[in-house]
Amino acid sequence: MKSQQTHIWSALAGPIAIGVALIGWLIAGILPTPPAADLDAAELVAFYADAPATFQAGVTLSIFGISGMGILVAAVTIQLLKAEGRSPTLSFVQLVAGTVTWVLLLVPLVVMNVAAFRPDRSPELTVMLNDLAWLLFVPPVAPFVVQNVAIALVILRDRVDDPILPRWVAYANLWVAFLFLPGVLSYFFKGGPFAWQGIFSFWLALSAYASWAFIMGFSIRAAVRRESATESVPV
Repeated sequence: MKSQQTHIWSALAGPIAIGVALIGWLIAGILPTPPAADLDAAELVAFYADAPATFQAGVTLSIFGISGMGILVAAVTIQLLKAEGRSPTLSFVQLVAGTVTWVLLLVPLVVMNVAAFRPDRSPELTVMLNDLAWLLFVPPVAPFVVQNVAIALVILRDRVDDPILPRWVAYANLWVAFLFLPGVLSYFFKGGPFAWQGIFSFWLALSAYASWAFIMGFSIRAAVRRESATESVPV
């Protein structure tokens, strides 16, 4: 029973992580309007120098929040291992890809904190750090796509009468993978909907990832509770 409760809370760590991270971004001033890719050096320096302590506090809170996504990845892996059986290749692909996505979310936040650490440094260095942070954060979508597709394939191949996770979760993962793809274009645009702050690169991916965390978190919670109820039924 204790292990099942741990698994349930591990699944819910994903939705909680998203909530905490978004609160941190609001505190930092990244939301509701991220710094645009076409800001000039003076505007970007002003963004980081306006209230650096508040910015760093918000980003640090987001780092703690995003750390919860690693816990969700572990919970997803456990369920996929049960579904995939004796040859869990895709389960481990998901684990590796999920770990990489976790790092890709954390490292840019650290770089943003570095940019705010010395707001009086050369403006060119601040611009470079900001570019590095956002180009690490938005366009490297390939590991996210690999993770979603691996999850979907495991679920779709689980053809037992009572599957671990419902098939709609697989289709949701494929849809989320598709919604990530426009983010790649932020390598090539500094303004408009495909820039890193744009609706197709940033907002669509953010909405998709937040939805994914809630879908997987609550689906796994339901699966664990269903398994617990089955085990408690006397034979």
